[in-house]
Amino acid sequence: METKTKKTQTTDVQESALNELFIDELKDIYWAEKHLTKALPKMAKAATSDELRSAIENHLAETENHVSRLEDAFASIDEKAVAKKCEAMAGLIKEGDEIVAETEKGTFTRDAGIISAAQKIEHYEIASYGTLKTLATVLGYNEAAELLDATLQEEKNADSLLTQIAEGSVNQSGASEKK
Repeated sequence: METKTKKTQTTDVQESALNELFIDELKDIYWAEKHLTKALPKMAKAATSDELRSAIENHLAETENHVSRLEDAFASIDEKAVAKKCEAMAGLIKEGDEIVAETEKGTFTRDAGIISAAQKIEHYEIASYGTLKTLATVLGYNEAAELLDATLQEEKNADSLLTQIAEGSVNQSGASEKK
């Protein structure tokens, strides 16, 4: 009798509008992470500060792991990992490209701009992963919730590191640069 009830509950969850939203949002962040693996190397190459370049390169490795984790999250709920264009991330990446194009190469002003763009991306990811983790928990997708939480923590750490780099050297160095 318990097995039948559990199976009915699982079917109800899988057919719910909330489950549909969850899967749609997973597809969205999956696209975002995959495209970040292409955008981050450009940001790293454009960075002046070795500390910033290193932080971006390290986050690239984490981002590649985020893609794998998302694939595991899809598998844990018996869904195929499919990407759906994330308009928000596309816009954030475009904004980062524009900042690099509009700032002078080899300046800390450019680095401040890169940090600004990168933190906007991190904040979007933090919001996305926080929401996804909560939805996974509500839907009873415990394994997916754990995977999403691991990525959420890494995104928060990346944001914190970017703040430290900005406040520790980049912003002060950029303040004395001429136009």
